[in-house]
Amino acid sequence: MSAYKSSDASLNPGIDASTRAGMMQRPLLISSLIEHAAKNFGDTEIVSRIVEGNGISVTHRYTYRDANRRAKKLANALKHLGVTKGDRIATLAWNGYRHFEIYYGVSGMGAITHTVNPRLFPEQIAYIINHAEDTFLFVDLTFVPLIETLMPGLESIKGVVVMTDRAHMPFAKIPNLLCYEDLLAAEVDDFEWPLFDESTPSGLCYTSGTTGNPKGVVYTHRSTICHTYAAMSPDAFCLDSRQVVLPVVPMFHVNAWGTPFMCPAAGCKIVFPGAALDGASLYQLFEQEGVTLSAGVPTVWLGLLNYMKTHHLKFSTFKETVVGGSACPPAMIESFERDFDVTVIHAWGMTELSPLGSMNRLRTKHLQLSIGEQLAIKAKQGTPIFGLELEIMNADGKPLPHDGLAFGDLMARGPWVVEHYFKEEMSPLRDGWFPTGDVATIDADGYMQITDRSKDVIKSGGEWISSIELENIAMAHPAVLEAAVIGVAHPKWDERPLLVVVKKPGVTVDAEELLNFYDGKIAKWMRPDAAAFVLQLPHTATGKLLKTKLREDFKSYKLPDA
Repeated sequence: MSAYKSSDASLNPGIDASTRAGMMQRPLLISSLIEHAAKNFGDTEIVSRIVEGNGISVTHRYTYRDANRRAKKLANALKHLGVTKGDRIATLAWNGYRHFEIYYGVSGMGAITHTVNPRLFPEQIAYIINHAEDTFLFVDLTFVPLIETLMPGLESIKGVVVMTDRAHMPFAKIPNLLCYEDLLAAEVDDFEWPLFDESTPSGLCYTSGTTGNPKGVVYTHRSTICHTYAAMSPDAFCLDSRQVVLPVVPMFHVNAWGTPFMCPAAGCKIVFPGAALDGASLYQLFEQEGVTLSAGVPTVWLGLLNYMKTHHLKFSTFKETVVGGSACPPAMIESFERDFDVTVIHAWGMTELSPLGSMNRLRTKHLQLSIGEQLAIKAKQGTPIFGLELEIMNADGKPLPHDGLAFGDLMARGPWVVEHYFKEEMSPLRDGWFPTGDVATIDADGYMQITDRSKDVIKSGGEWISSIELENIAMAHPAVLEAAVIGVAHPKWDERPLLVVVKKPGVTVDAEELLNFYDGKIAKWMRPDAAAFVLQLPHTATGKLLKTKLREDFKSYKLPDA
């Protein structure tokens, strides 16, 4: 029996049969990924660390064949709950095997998987669920108390499914509270994935919404498959069936950068870490499962590196990590490679780009360069993956030279770039390009480097100063755990840079030493005017520095010569 059934007489009604090329017209659908993995890598493992109840962590193991079977059961269960094509199904969940099944069971049947970021403020979570008009909500046990609080204000939710078994179902004052494993146990697994137009919506993610309400980005089956092809290619994630991939980046953060789609396509073993992302938990899982490649934001890697150094540890199998979400400090790249023999692949992307835009891998000619010269290249965000175009433009929308010096507004376009936000008629595009909000340079080899967010660049006396460059220098100081640079008002220069630092535990350093650390590394006029120390820096729900909060905290700060 075929794994698919067709519900449309023609899947490409816009193509004239008399001029059609002699190739099969098969739609690009997300269900094909799990079907491919089940048929060709059926016994490859999917490993999940989960907390089922009583705070006890357990390791769950099964295969792609099992995942496909259970995803089909889920699709049948959703049908019996009344879910139809186009319905939005929300998740509040960590990285785990049930969340993985939802990715395929929901999108595969023609509904839309809406991953909600639980790290947002509760008011934002409620806004997002209501704005999306989600009909059902799947939650991990961790988030049941949150939903119990929010439920009276969730207008469209017909039922809440707790992602656990009957033995661990919580008592909660939530109407129509359902058990995930009960739903699957009542179903058969002979569901046939339907065929439909590849431009059908498949996923929904909202931007982190640091200012104003978050915006929704709707992905299609076509955009997701195109992104998967490009992201798993050799100059990107470079995945094959021998890899063991642990996505530290959450599945609620732009679909874990596409890894739940790439891994089945390549036949990789997947290791899901659940909620425990501390250094000790990650290291234990890396070693236990033979992880070869991972992906995550700099703040998580900072914790892992500090744990490794404190306990004098090394990796046995871990060889590459993709770092994105915010700029990876060169000092972190150097430490990964020098101290632990792990190659860092610097990446850049956005929710609006599905999310991957560029990745940084060295070319053959770079291998002859010194370590310092290679590090300077690796600090860039890299070249666009095939299918995506990047351009830098001035305020008039004119392209700027790709000389590594000229910097301007970074623009993107491609088959997995947003054209309209969900429920918004006005398109954000400018002459067919999406304005990313970043300021960047592009060199002659196509390597792009973010110099700042357009709202974070420091404008001093008519000149622009990159806060990211100043932060990267500070991060190289041995006493600095984390650093941020913001612009502070100045009566003469309009703005001047202020360095805000979190010191490493047990070290002593003063502001003068940190400011002197910039000497000889940048032009003197770019050097921060002052340094302030804090216990911690604010971050967004996706791990980026929350500079809007920093600017608010330091809005009354007086610079020494101001």
